[in-house]
Amino acid sequence: MASTPNGADAPSSNTPRSAFRISYIKLPRTVLALGLVSLFNDASGEIIYPLLPLFLTDTLGTSKTFVGLVEGVAESVSSLLKLPAGWYSDRLKKRKGVVLTGYSIASLIRPLLAIATAAWHVLALRFIDRLGKGLRSAPRDAMIADAAPIESRGLAFGFHRAMDHTGAIVGSLVAAWLVSIFHDDYRRIFWVAAIPGLVTLLILIFVVQEKPRELTAHQTTAAFSFDLSGFSPRFKYFLGVLFLFTLSNSSDAFLLLRAKEAGIQTAMIPILWAVLHVSKTVSSIIGGGLSDHFGRRKLIVSGWLVYAGIYLGFAWATSGSAMWALFIIYGFYFGLTEGVEKAFVADLVATETRGTAFGFYNLIIGVGSLPASLLLGFLWQNFGAAFALITSAGISLVATTLLIAFVPEDER
Repeated sequence: MASTPNGADAPSSNTPRSAFRISYIKLPRTVLALGLVSLFNDASGEIIYPLLPLFLTDTLGTSKTFVGLVEGVAESVSSLLKLPAGWYSDRLKKRKGVVLTGYSIASLIRPLLAIATAAWHVLALRFIDRLGKGLRSAPRDAMIADAAPIESRGLAFGFHRAMDHTGAIVGSLVAAWLVSIFHDDYRRIFWVAAIPGLVTLLILIFVVQEKPRELTAHQTTAAFSFDLSGFSPRFKYFLGVLFLFTLSNSSDAFLLLRAKEAGIQTAMIPILWAVLHVSKTVSSIIGGGLSDHFGRRKLIVSGWLVYAGIYLGFAWATSGSAMWALFIIYGFYFGLTEGVEKAFVADLVATETRGTAFGFYNLIIGVGSLPASLLLGFLWQNFGAAFALITSAGISLVATTLLIAFVPEDER
């Protein structure tokens, strides 16, 4: 495979650009297996996640600001591990061990939310859960990029995100079913989340395979640092603009609270969450493949514009029917950006630094998550939901403008 002057992969001259088609049969075994891992892991997590803000506010009596603190701290702290974990995986012949450790921590810790009796217990357990995510995310993304050829890289990441969201659909539907059985007894519901978590580990141990990589002398001897000097200017600009956008991208827990304020019943919250993930799944399948054909940046810009429009919609909508429509359209944002952004990162960097690059990518998103969630929670608490959501939409529009102005279109 050819390389650009900056070391990033160049598109193969044999890349089929004249037609757009999707074929998952051709995806490598590693990509397919990691998709199953994400499906079951997210099924476990999404049994809990849509109910967690309700558990915090209704059962433990915490404020919306604390909900923002829990989610912001959890995501930001996990991101502190993503860079060193990605860097470390670049220096191993196989990344699987780091990925397995990360998934194991999350799968074993997550169900313990069932015994939380104070808000700080939830904060601590979410902290440990997200540490596991911090360990696995960058090495896993690098495994996908290593396995997928450039002409189907967007498709590979789109497929992975689709499987991730399929797991969320399953988890949300199971959560809704359990709510009807246990009558809002969140603790018993949380224990059930242990089952798909264990399946996650079994698939990762026995199904996921990874070929050993050849390492250069630089990979085995270079010291860890936060230095970006070895990366291309486009990659650095992208990280800067992405950080600004992330400041607008607070926890989706607030949107669930907004839906409840609009009249959505508690038993329907997991169903609403599942519908969102159906939208995410379908749009991820399409979005990843489209980026292989039309270019990554076009899809990212489109997704960020959808995000701004949706947040404006959440700011002004007050009916339950509007909430259902907004959550469906909100899924398009994820399909246009999640897998595409990761494929874009892989395009911009050399193979031997992919783990580190994904570490920086995830670090930027995670570090921005804490101030984003705290800001929206503070504005919501003091100025109302509409003002907070409009502010987020404004920040995302500024970031979109900067992406267009300072990050050149991908050279495909």
